[in-house]
Amino acid sequence: MSCQKGTVSLAPRRRRGLRRRRGRSVLGLLLALTTSAAGAATIQRVEPPNWWIGFERTAVQLLVYGEGVAHLEPSVAKPGVALEGVATTGNPNYLFLHLRIDPSTEPGRFDIHFDGADGRITHRYALARRDPGKARAQGFTSADAVYLVTPDRFANGNPANDAAGGLGDRGLGDRVDRADPLARHGGDLQGVLERLDYIADLGFTSIWLNPVLENAMPAFSYHGYATTDFYRVDPRFGSLDEFVALAAAARERGLGVIMDMIVNHCGLHHWWMRDPPSDDWVHGPTPTAEALRKWAEDEAVWKGYRQTNHAKTVSVDPYAAQADREGLYDGWFVPAMPDLNQDNPLLAEYLIQNAFWWIETLGLHGVRMDTYPYAGKAFMADWTRRVMAEYPNFSVVGEEWTVNPLIAAYWQRGGYKHDGYESWLTHAMDFPLQTKLASALKDEETWASGFVTLYESLANDVLYGDPHALLIFADNHDTPRIFNQLGEDHALFELAMAYLATMRGVPQVYYATEILATHEKPGHGDIRSDFPGGWPGDRVDAVSARGLSKAQRRAQALVRTLFNWRKSQPAVHKGRLLHFFPRPEDGYYVYFRMLDDDVVDDVVDDVVMVVLNKNRRKRTLDPARFAEALGDAKRGVDVIRGKKYDLTAPIKLAPRTALVLEVE
Repeated sequence: MSCQKGTVSLAPRRRRGLRRRRGRSVLGLLLALTTSAAGAATIQRVEPPNWWIGFERTAVQLLVYGEGVAHLEPSVAKPGVALEGVATTGNPNYLFLHLRIDPSTEPGRFDIHFDGADGRITHRYALARRDPGKARAQGFTSADAVYLVTPDRFANGNPANDAAGGLGDRGLGDRVDRADPLARHGGDLQGVLERLDYIADLGFTSIWLNPVLENAMPAFSYHGYATTDFYRVDPRFGSLDEFVALAAAARERGLGVIMDMIVNHCGLHHWWMRDPPSDDWVHGPTPTAEALRKWAEDEAVWKGYRQTNHAKTVSVDPYAAQADREGLYDGWFVPAMPDLNQDNPLLAEYLIQNAFWWIETLGLHGVRMDTYPYAGKAFMADWTRRVMAEYPNFSVVGEEWTVNPLIAAYWQRGGYKHDGYESWLTHAMDFPLQTKLASALKDEETWASGFVTLYESLANDVLYGDPHALLIFADNHDTPRIFNQLGEDHALFELAMAYLATMRGVPQVYYATEILATHEKPGHGDIRSDFPGGWPGDRVDAVSARGLSKAQRRAQALVRTLFNWRKSQPAVHKGRLLHFFPRPEDGYYVYFRMLDDDVVDDVVDDVVMVVLNKNRRKRTLDPARFAEALGDAKRGVDVIRGKKYDLTAPIKLAPRTALVLEVE
């Protein structure tokens, strides 16, 4: 990229058949004409809004937006900060400044001047020194357990912000109506903060929040996946200060915050869609201001986009047609989500820096990257590489929603890549295992169904760079609730939770799973139901257990017992997995987590034995079959019920229960 004043090269980092549209949006042309006529420029935005001294990469790119800013001459008044280049894009309302910050620069505010025919505009910019603790941010590991929250549906800690922010009353996107599963329900960051003690008490060590950035969208804005401002917390969730306070309060309780990020797309009503920086900022034609206005009234009117083909196999397929690859990478998710063109180096840098800004501002525990493959292989490798270079101990988990472990494994770092692709992604989501869990517990035990499907799924671990870094889960915000999947069977729920708490990987539990949350309809709005007690006047309160049924209390106690126990079990965190073939006639599945003595010194509980029993009648288990794992062990203590078992004699298994034994 050229950094000479007044020019920029937008040559893509990788070619994906880009088609460039001539001319700017109607609004952009009108702004240019207004600027020429009036001769006055304004500055409306500078992003990122502040920065830090001490990054490995000393360069930072500032996006400056305002009428006619491209005609201004910028300069910097700060020792240690050099303006190395200026880029323009053809739209007179954008200017990109490329600064170099010397590591010895003193923190503080400084002036950026913009000189034009009508005088000087001065913008005050802030530099701080990086917090060494945040710079060495420790990501999540297999020692962690993640609690996933959809903030709008968790708790309304501040009803005053339900309609905050001046985002406009454009229908379903702003309306608060708890009876409507697609409207906003009023949950916010304050509500999450007030329930951190509850989450920590359940035994979780990390909290993953579905997106909380601004979604000024006319419909379905509650879920957060159509960002309209990458640097603004949606005011209906709270403020940036509240987000910072939430992250700090979580750390005080031993909870790390995992932030949901999206770089593949933005919301159709993102502020730049009304006046895009360049013709290739998004893939395909950019809707006019009139089309945007009409779309706000009637979603069906905007037909000018090409939808993604969702053919994620093409990322791995050595025989895939280029046209199909472009159909995946360049297509829009839906009409409401323009597909961002990360081939544009200015946009690519903008998105990478945005991640640094949030990690540094919040002191994050990790990032969950939405729709990881859709933004393209080269960009996602660069994005993740840059993040890991600045935060070597950080964690990023990528969403690749596939039942094929070959595709899921391709994105995680390490492991064999047939095409030499180098990935820096630390964690992957284990959808292949998730899709097997409920059916394995429900289905009849045969040579081809039941527990054997879980057993055989784990053989696919040879494909992964690090199976212990897979995020394992029974459900999340996009899937049916696990209790629904299990036919609301309480015994199978116990088996599922025992499996999540003891299997290799990082377990994730969706909010209210611990109280047997269900839904009558399969829609996303129904799956993301309100957490009981999160709203004034709720008859049931999950935190205090008021109004919970006896079965719900048992389930909550089970989750609390398992995940609090798990926190102190290095055999589960780091131990190898040894499992025994689940014979159909047995009706149970037995596996061990075993920590070798040379891994952790002075380990007391270095072997954990797990028995998942589906039988409806009492069965006898002979420990002799498992001598390879048990050795000369004499006794085991069940974590769930506290009962002691003699491992030198046959064990009578209670019907449809899980045993999690600390082997002694």
